[in-house]
Amino acid sequence: ENMLSNQEQIEYWNERAGETWAELQDRLDALLAPLSAAGLAAANVRSGERVLDVGCGCGDTSIALNAMGANVLGVDVSGPMLARARSRDASIEYHQADAATTDFDHEFDLVFSRFGVMFFDDPRAAFKNLCSALKPGGRLLFVCWQPPAVNPWMATAGRAIAPYLPPSDEAPDPRAPGPFAFADAHYVEQILQDAGFSNIQIKAHGASLKVADTLAEAVQFQSRVGPAARVMSELEGDQRAQALAAVEEALRPFDEGSGLHLDSAVWLVSAKTER
Repeated sequence: ENMLSNQEQIEYWNERAGETWAELQDRLDALLAPLSAAGLAAANVRSGERVLDVGCGCGDTSIALNAMGANVLGVDVSGPMLARARSRDASIEYHQADAATTDFDHEFDLVFSRFGVMFFDDPRAAFKNLCSALKPGGRLLFVCWQPPAVNPWMATAGRAIAPYLPPSDEAPDPRAPGPFAFADAHYVEQILQDAGFSNIQIKAHGASLKVADTLAEAVQFQSRVGPAARVMSELEGDQRAQALAAVEEALRPFDEGSGLHLDSAVWLVSAKTER
């Protein structure tokens, strides 16, 4: 079973992953900036609105929403990431909790998320809960990843490393919680319909991301964040060195002297409550 239960997800984001993301926060926010900007623009925030930022992590989007005049509550399961968020702006309200099950009181104009909604182990129940967090006529806007094939910034390293991994007995479930759980737009639409949302719109958005300034830095970064990171924690010695060399070779063509730029593709998903 390659699917992490909710409890395992919570542990994962409170231990190694959460600490790594908190440490690399500046780098990651800079990397994801074009995608954050697209999501924030599509969210159409008006001053004074009450906004729930789901999976707010180190606070980047909560800070941005706050700057747009929103009254923000950032929710995340990760203690280390929220500690980082609080250290950046103490005026924003953060809550360490699981947005899938926390009882919110029909108080939000907008539920927003940048890459925070793909980790629910029961997405239908989670979105039903988020739907009930909204006021009548409230809206949802989230950004999630399209499939790995159109996200070379993540998939290139993952593909390079694959041959060094022990073969898996079963094919992975593409809908298991993880970065690409919502890659299939029809599946996302179905979940939102079942959860009570209407006016569902799913728009494709692409952007080139600057992964690193140099090839060496790109390899180092990829070994700590993304599909390659989990792998690196499982390999050692020669195998690890060979896998890193393979990542370097795979990324080399993107090194054009002005930093490494690789393509990304997301869905901008919006919906409204029917009530």
